[in-house]
Amino acid sequence: MGLTLTEKILKAHVIDGEFIKGSEIGLRIDQTLTQDATGTMAYLEFEAMEIPRVKTERSVAYIDHNTLQSGFENADDHRFIGSVAKKHGIYYSRPGNGICHQVHLERFGIPGKTLIGSDSHTPTGGGLGMIAIGAGGLDVAVAMGGGAYYITYPKIVKVNLTGKLQPWVAAKDVILKVLQIMTVKGGVGKIIEYTGEGVKTLSVPERATITNMGAELGATTSIFPSDEITRSFLKAQGREDVWSEQKADDDAEYDEIIEINLSELEPMVACPHSPDNVKNVAEIAGMKIDQVCIGSCTNSSLLDMMKVAHILKGKTVNPDVSLSIAPGSKQVLNMISMNGCLSDIISAGARILESACGPCIGMGQSPNSKGVSLRTFNRNFEGRSGTKDGQIYLVSPEVAAISAITGCLTDPRTIGEMPEFKLPEQFDINDNMVTLPVDVDNMNEVDILRGPNIKPFPATTPLVDAIDCKCSLKVGDNITTDHIMPAGAKILPLRSNIPEISKYCFTVCDEAFPERAKSLGKSIIVGGVNYGQGSSREHAALAPLHLGVKAVLVKSFARIHRSNLINAGILPLTFVNENDYDMINEGDDLVISGVIDDIKNGNNLIIKNNTNGKEIEVNCELSGRAKDIIIAGGLLNYTKENLK
Repeated sequence: MGLTLTEKILKAHVIDGEFIKGSEIGLRIDQTLTQDATGTMAYLEFEAMEIPRVKTERSVAYIDHNTLQSGFENADDHRFIGSVAKKHGIYYSRPGNGICHQVHLERFGIPGKTLIGSDSHTPTGGGLGMIAIGAGGLDVAVAMGGGAYYITYPKIVKVNLTGKLQPWVAAKDVILKVLQIMTVKGGVGKIIEYTGEGVKTLSVPERATITNMGAELGATTSIFPSDEITRSFLKAQGREDVWSEQKADDDAEYDEIIEINLSELEPMVACPHSPDNVKNVAEIAGMKIDQVCIGSCTNSSLLDMMKVAHILKGKTVNPDVSLSIAPGSKQVLNMISMNGCLSDIISAGARILESACGPCIGMGQSPNSKGVSLRTFNRNFEGRSGTKDGQIYLVSPEVAAISAITGCLTDPRTIGEMPEFKLPEQFDINDNMVTLPVDVDNMNEVDILRGPNIKPFPATTPLVDAIDCKCSLKVGDNITTDHIMPAGAKILPLRSNIPEISKYCFTVCDEAFPERAKSLGKSIIVGGVNYGQGSSREHAALAPLHLGVKAVLVKSFARIHRSNLINAGILPLTFVNENDYDMINEGDDLVISGVIDDIKNGNNLIIKNNTNGKEIEVNCELSGRAKDIIIAGGLLNYTKENLK
């Protein structure tokens, strides 16, 4: 039996564990990336390990999230990250150079390599044929220090693409179709591998759009083969020397197969408030809109901008619509300024934003009250835009651009013939906004620059044998990391200050939670299905840790957040019987006894609810290594000892 592409790359990188499905494997990591919203904490963690120099082939620190400098905090974080990068062997992509995933695709990604990043959309690199995985900042710090990155050997889903996209139907519509089929939790424990003749019709930027938004499936990652199209893209970037062919064997076997005929797809839209709430644009066309935002790591490539410029050329944005556009990188911005596209975009009345995440992470461009906003982004969770009652719809750049002109949701197939859009044979290459680290011999000459908002990693303590505390919060299904630890211009500058940012923990659900949890001293949170979906932000674990949360008991977890809880030393518990969710209410007195022995022996734990006298059986399924991490009180101390 042949191997899938996923299996080939994983097998070449396994350095710990058995290559058996369902078991835990440790991977050698070739590359890492961080962004500034998660980077400060990741580098504080790296410093705490006392390892002088990164041990990866390439690590890159990007500044793209917290670029709104309304106070000293973000600027101080950037100086800190820049100085750490310079000292410890990390490339530093300065503010203005672009969004991490877009720039990494252009300048650093390599087919067949492994990449983990402290951002959940790191799977963008799968568009180049990489195993690229989003992870918590502490996992990235460990990888930079030479440690393995651990995953459960995943199931592999084959998405077989046939046919060719019709005019004005986009790569965004492909991933929206997959989300419609699989849902936001359908990819948990899986890697999505795209195959078939249809792959040859998609450019690298289009493939990257699809793998980027695969994060919304809950999947470990997504991947395309590396072929002659990949080679041409890398050649145009002046990097043909890093190309290699990466493909599955003809007789490879998959755990699941999904068939998608590209020729049959229509323009699609994800409706509020979930990326899998997908409809055809034709179903709700004509809906009045207030705002259009084009950009993000999903749809800000040169190809996207060329299509948008063509649609806008000679037109004027509807007077009732605000249109903002953020090119994904300095390279993209330079090239659309040289080929005339930028002029067409500006002439139409678009507002040009810097090459950064911006409104996708809640940094500006919040819509009006109850405003309908079409966005080419990857998430439309409630409140993420910065407007609590904002109605966010996810669409392709083609749908976004024509709708900005008409003032209502519009099917782009109504605008006539589509010209052929070709990527250039040579991209504009200028890496002057990437600062290189100093040589090893000069490390000691570099001072680390710390601002007053930068606080140490929160202290953790070893696991205790009995947990006796109250339920401080009970929430429902599909709680996102935006619910747990909101983003936005007000809160993002506090990412390097856990005591301060914890004051906003769960305030989207319950404004009284931070003070209640703090006053309790220690507590347990209870939740439903797919708890912790969304961003990789480890702050969604670190803030509860600071507030005394000892365990989180839910029906099921999203992958990255569960790992972040383990890394923080918080017990990730699941109901053996999901109906027992109804046996706990906020404020109930809960007791778990014999915790350490049960964890060591792999036994289920019993939670006694002293308020109603009920006993609830819960699972804490952990690998041998994860048991050691939990018992030690978190990954940082465990790693500090094991990497020396």
